[in-house]
Amino acid sequence: MRGRFAKSLLGAAVVAVLAAACTAVGHGTPTPSGAGPTVVTFGDSVPAGTGCGCSPFPDLYARRLSPAATSVNLAEPGSTSADVRQQMTTPQAETAVRAADVVLVMAGANDIAAAFDPGGGSYPGPAAQVQRNIAALISSVRAVRPAVPVLVLGYWNVVEDGDAGRRDYGDDGAAEAAAATTACDTALMRAAATAGARYIDTTAAFKGDTGDRDPTELLTADGDHPNAAGQQAIADAALR
Repeated sequence: MRGRFAKSLLGAAVVAVLAAACTAVGHGTPTPSGAGPTVVTFGDSVPAGTGCGCSPFPDLYARRLSPAATSVNLAEPGSTSADVRQQMTTPQAETAVRAADVVLVMAGANDIAAAFDPGGGSYPGPAAQVQRNIAALISSVRAVRPAVPVLVLGYWNVVEDGDAGRRDYGDDGAAEAAAATTACDTALMRAAATAGARYIDTTAAFKGDTGDRDPTELLTADGDHPNAAGQQAIADAALR
């Protein structure tokens, strides 16, 4: 996400803004084009598209808005919640956010993964850090771009999953990974609620509504990052 283990319904006002113009999507665009709607993304290796060799979900999401939007993807592999909070203080990020019509945030897995232990880890401290940093990031975004919609995306797993997770962690480790993921997602949900953002669950996208579907087919060989189908599943969840 993730270091060493390494939805939205747009409001009527936002839809009106997005209906004003159309522009092409380009992953890694350093600054907004100014020619149409813009989606700005903060996050880690998942939104960055690590290991995928495909368009990451922020670009897919932007492309499917009507009209299509420019994707300014500021996500960086290995980023923690503190990293994305700090990133918002940079001129590049501030310039991007000033033109944003939607902001996507997916970070925090690396904070929790650092505390993960298949034999049992402790997550309250890292989870509190995630909640604090993501809430602060959203507040900083809103200070620059008041009322911009912010979508905070959770994780289906903060470490390996599917075949790779079962191989490397075993059954007990898989249960511990689920506990670590719950800690991260709860922190992200609380941060979103505190800062007036929308939380987007991705668990069902990878594991089905009952949470017991094998997500291997949506993951790269490392079991840690989404493949092209997984990236599409996250984009679909955000669009819903």
